[in-house]
Amino acid sequence: MQQPQAATDPFLTFRNVKKTYDQKTLVVKDFNLEVKEGEFVTLLGPSGSGKTTVLMMLAGFENVTNGSISINGIPITATPPYKRNIGMVFQNYALFPHMTVAENLAYPLKVRKLPRAQIKQKVTEYLKLIEMEDFGNRHPGQLSGGQRQRVALARALIFEPALVLMDEPLGALDKKLREQMQFEITRLHQKLGFTVIYVTHDQVEALTMSNRIAVFNRGKVQQFAEPSALYERPANAFVASFIGENNLIPAAIQSIQPNGIVQAKLANGTVISAVNGNCSDKDSTCIISVRPEKLRTAQLEDQETPNLTTENRLAVTFVTRHYVGDFMRDFFSLPEGAVGSLGTDTTITTKTLNGLNAPSFREGQTTELCWQQADCFAFQPDSSSLQGD
Repeated sequence: MQQPQAATDPFLTFRNVKKTYDQKTLVVKDFNLEVKEGEFVTLLGPSGSGKTTVLMMLAGFENVTNGSISINGIPITATPPYKRNIGMVFQNYALFPHMTVAENLAYPLKVRKLPRAQIKQKVTEYLKLIEMEDFGNRHPGQLSGGQRQRVALARALIFEPALVLMDEPLGALDKKLREQMQFEITRLHQKLGFTVIYVTHDQVEALTMSNRIAVFNRGKVQQFAEPSALYERPANAFVASFIGENNLIPAAIQSIQPNGIVQAKLANGTVISAVNGNCSDKDSTCIISVRPEKLRTAQLEDQETPNLTTENRLAVTFVTRHYVGDFMRDFFSLPEGAVGSLGTDTTITTKTLNGLNAPSFREGQTTELCWQQADCFAFQPDSSSLQGD
């Protein structure tokens, strides 16, 4: 996705925002974020991580316990929701069932007391924009889920808000419709240039649609970055485990070198070389993170890239294979005692394209997995990265 033009000052700013419902437990902790005008920012995280609460505070549906929210430098914390000029799209569409599509689109314009001729013109314009020119006289109950969501999106945009909030807007759609609507939303965003704050727990949705993503866990932002940076350079073990598939292997730190490389030893004596993610000299243990697609079996390594140097090799035993269609997901057991008492997962997963060169194994067959040190990271141990949230 094309990046929006950089601005001197942020369009939307959160400063030290906190939220508690019982005056004891913070649902959102010291939330700070700056969003550029025209940017598509996604709040991503597991259920209960605080992302929807942030959206509701921005919309004005929840009060801010502490901190401030500003749009174009103007604080809006005390501004009523209807005066914030923010468009909203919900998962359940929130269309008026007794109104036609055209009447649903006209409603926010009538509330703002626009002239009748201008309302008619804009309704026609937005019906064309969402490619539903022939559906203006239908009621929501006569539309498919995807069509209803397109109408809900158009209604949120028709009064030309500078900021649009979307709370799990595609959650009720099936996979094919979700993908179609992802394209539709990004198309309209690029065409009209509005700023989006999008809430989802779907990683693929966030990675494909966003300029930047804020990853939440337990009320705090773990990392705020572009999709490629989150995937290729996660800030900690939680982000590494939450974004995409990952293998997480406990190890003991042997050394942290000046060039940012960590030498870590598995409990069975195997030494792993990894990029230092966030380990310090005070840490004695770490989590080695390596994605399944970065792992190659020794057979495939020697066959396809005989001159490539791989710093890491690990003996494993084949367990089973899952056929996914375009790729194969293979499961291997780690050497006995490799994770010691530090972890419970004793398997490691690879992903291989389904092609003529895809290796095949029999159950119980031993092999070696190979990968480069640049493709794996050493992180401080994080219980949530191993157990979920």
